[in-house]
Amino acid sequence: MNILWLTPSIQSYPMPTIALLNGHCYAAGLMLAMTHDYRLAPSPRGYFCLPELNYGLPLTPAMAALFRHRLPLKAPTALRDLALEALQLNGQQLVDMGIADALAPAGLSDALAFIESRKLTEKAKTGVYGTIKAELNKDLIGEITGQGLVEEEKRFKEVSVRTQERIEFGKVWYEQWKAGKAKL
Repeated sequence: MNILWLTPSIQSYPMPTIALLNGHCYAAGLMLAMTHDYRLAPSPRGYFCLPELNYGLPLTPAMAALFRHRLPLKAPTALRDLALEALQLNGQQLVDMGIADALAPAGLSDALAFIESRKLTEKAKTGVYGTIKAELNKDLIGEITGQGLVEEEKRFKEVSVRTQERIEFGKVWYEQWKAGKAKL
């Protein structure tokens, strides 16, 4: 499932968006949550993970861009932990890392309290909320749409081909080495 086609629309949506996570959030579910302005994590249940590494699936340029742009600067290891270690994080860890804004153990009532405490229903009334969001997210939008995406996909494909060639060369070299024919 490719949810990234939604990202530009959500990144410039003229109202605050909130992802109320009510359980496990893996792969595309976590990507969809990351497109929102706010994320509320469940407690005590629910794990969050990018399991692509475990299944041998690469993060495409658009997928990686979303996480690069949306993960907080105060958690520089968050991207590594999610993408390169496929760690399962719980709701409290998400909040501690700044990935989620708060815990919502009671679900909808906690979400409504969060909206009220931040006065989010008032934010879009001036009519510029979406414009401000689009400007703040312009680099992400540019990277996952139009020419930016075409260029990134081309670069990704070239890197993938070179990587596969190196893997094949390594296999041949190893077989030659085992047979005593490799030259060092």
